[in-house]
Amino acid sequence: MGDKAHAHPGAAGRATAADHPASVRNVVLVGHSGSGKTTLVEALALTAGAVNRAGRVEDGGTVSDYDEIEHRQQRSVQLSLVPVDWDGYKINILDTPGYADFVGELRAGLRAADAALFVVSASDGVEGSTRMVWEECAAVGMPRAIVVTHLESARADFEEMTRVCAEAFGGDDPDAVLPLYLPLRGPEAPDGHAPVTGLIGLLTQRLFDYASGERREAEPGPELRQLIEDARNRLIEGIIAESEDETLMDRYLGGEEIDLKTLVQDLERAVARGTFFPVLAAAPAAEGARQGLGTVELLELVTGGFPTPLERPAPSVTTPDGTARAVEACDPDGPLLAEVVKTASDPYVGRVSLVRVFSGTLRPDATVHVSGHGLTDRGHEDHDVDERIGTLSAPFGKQQRALTHCIAGDLASVAKLNRAETGDTLSAKDDPLLMEPWRMPDPLLPLAIEAHSKADEDKLSQGLGRLVAEDPTMRLEQNPATHQVVLWCLGEAHADVALERLRNRYGVQVDVVPHKVSLRETFAGTSSGRGRHVKQSGGHGQFAICEIEVEPLPNGSGIEFVDKVIGGAVPRQFIPSVEKGVRAQAARGVAAGYPLIDVRVTLRDGKAHSVDSSDAAFQTAGALALREAAADARIHLLEPVAEVSVLVGDDYVGAVMSDLSGRRGRVVGTEQAGGGRTLVRAEVPEIEIGRYAVDLRSISHGTARFDRHYARHEPMPQQIAERIRERTPDS
Repeated sequence: MGDKAHAHPGAAGRATAADHPASVRNVVLVGHSGSGKTTLVEALALTAGAVNRAGRVEDGGTVSDYDEIEHRQQRSVQLSLVPVDWDGYKINILDTPGYADFVGELRAGLRAADAALFVVSASDGVEGSTRMVWEECAAVGMPRAIVVTHLESARADFEEMTRVCAEAFGGDDPDAVLPLYLPLRGPEAPDGHAPVTGLIGLLTQRLFDYASGERREAEPGPELRQLIEDARNRLIEGIIAESEDETLMDRYLGGEEIDLKTLVQDLERAVARGTFFPVLAAAPAAEGARQGLGTVELLELVTGGFPTPLERPAPSVTTPDGTARAVEACDPDGPLLAEVVKTASDPYVGRVSLVRVFSGTLRPDATVHVSGHGLTDRGHEDHDVDERIGTLSAPFGKQQRALTHCIAGDLASVAKLNRAETGDTLSAKDDPLLMEPWRMPDPLLPLAIEAHSKADEDKLSQGLGRLVAEDPTMRLEQNPATHQVVLWCLGEAHADVALERLRNRYGVQVDVVPHKVSLRETFAGTSSGRGRHVKQSGGHGQFAICEIEVEPLPNGSGIEFVDKVIGGAVPRQFIPSVEKGVRAQAARGVAAGYPLIDVRVTLRDGKAHSVDSSDAAFQTAGALALREAAADARIHLLEPVAEVSVLVGDDYVGAVMSDLSGRRGRVVGTEQAGGGRTLVRAEVPEIEIGRYAVDLRSISHGTARFDRHYARHEPMPQQIAERIRERTPDS
């Protein structure tokens, strides 16, 4: 790792099936949108030889059709896999979207990987959302390294960027975040900018020159010695501080020269343990060049310093009935245990699943058990079935290269798993298992949709089912109160991608309509009503009269019906009819067309006719009585109120609380959450937070997150209620 000279720079090739977990490295690239992740992936693949004659990466993607949405939006919107071979290792590079709306793809990448490369732009710095992902990785001890890109920018300052990274990622130990190399700039161009042409290896004190498009090793000039010595001493101290040899620091401070082999071994161990986080620099290759600056160094870091899949504990496993099951981590001969980390649809081969194998070996044409997590609350079909898998393959641009097998620790694309969804577990059909799911954010931006035409209506259900099968961060709701179909998304870009996939991939055109919240009505005070339904038009007539009293009840009481008729004024067989009519009218509403709740309706009197009274007549009379009672009463329009919890950086607490107040919210408490963040708890009307997922991101610069839960319905302010009644045709 690090400064080791690469013995076979041209011996890399296109990925094949791995034969042992020790030869596999799974690494995920993390960074904000625009940090240069995808460009870096291409540069790494170019160096590893996985390119076509046009110089473009042929490995990449998990389906055979490139997502046109990414071209139109000019950003990644999905997880992609680029497998490359380097020095006898298979490296599965997982490129993740940097935009917050696609954090589900990022979480899938974290699940599939064993280490992370954090990509930061020298011209943009470290965004708050990237720090949050770093903390997630720290919580599970995932090894990490940092790659500084955009060194070609006029504003690029590698030394300053290293300091920023140490401050952002180092926590209490900034000396755990240190560069392994220093970029070397060439002569100034006419515009005054000096391009980065090489790297100085701090451990070997060698210069690696990329100016020719090939990595060439040379002796640094005497003018660089002081620069190298200062940075090298600090790096050595940082490595030794993490060494398992407690005598090493004393020996070093006593003047002993620590040999390079010991330093490299200690560095590799510290990186693999997740206690030391090296900073590297990278830049894409110039046109016609074969190697981008820093790419060889990065590939050496991945193969030498990042852990093998053997070193990763298996996630918690149970049988489908919930019984805990012990599975040895990453044993190719063990019981089959694999997980679908991404699902996509291919227009030619159907559903394609990207699978990480944690135990056992996956083979083509095998029958496997597919266990789902029962996410029926998110619109997913529950499933626990056996399926025969199709071909196994490795992504290769617009093609899939067939694989003979996929061992524990490796990843592969699996065709024709028609029921498997993202997050599902694959296991042996005679030994079904279920892996603990990874944590997914709740989608909190509602998108109400309607089919554009009758033809679209026929295809809508299937299209929506496929969407949520691919993306567990999306929730499908058929709201019985508002009669709307609602797709809950993570943000506007997430919603745009969903609509475009419905239209282009599944041929379903939909219209976006205003999202409705489930308003309710209730009586503000006691009122009485008389329902008289008397008709005689020849033959059998209709006769029913009932008198009721309506009074409000506490929140959550629903509709209570009480019979207090004396003397048989309403025959016993018709009292249920009155109740049925009252409840039917309550469901339709009495003022603005919203369901009536939290009232007691007492039937006190009435009249019947021996011939003309009927069930239907008393149902109508009950409904009329309730409407008359409402006409003489003050009716409250009730709105749903949500309990909202916002986790936000201390710098933005004031702005968040002010914004919540502007939404008619009541802040009910705050508490310190650690890490310079505060948890703000508030109660806010749901009608005011339809777009809060978007607005909070803007207020906090992407660093805050929130959740919401229904609390209760409560009276809406009179002026707002009046505006809603004015917009209601039946009011």
